[in-house]
Amino acid sequence: MEKWTQEQYATRILEQKQEAHDKMWLYIELNAKDFMNECEPGVKNLSSCCKAMVAAMLEGDGYIVEPKIRTKVAGALTIRYYVDNLSPERRTYAQAMAQA
Repeated sequence: MEKWTQEQYATRILEQKQEAHDKMWLYIELNAKDFMNECEPGVKNLSSCCKAMVAAMLEGDGYIVEPKIRTKVAGALTIRYYVDNLSPERRTYAQAMAQA
């Protein structure tokens, strides 16, 4: 079985964000290790998972557990994504931090 790509993880994150939005939730929290095991049981693919999780962050989202390493690739990575506003006009987290 092929490992998931970063794009496949990104698609699944968007699906989960949309599902939560449709339920009128304010936010969802994803943990990298749990999310990877949910998507790919028994497969070790933390790098693609974490990179997709960080790339999916929008302005206002935040780290619940932020790994100390620069790449942020760690099973402990936990991110809170706010899903009340999924507008495509929202800046990415990286864009917001670059202007801070």
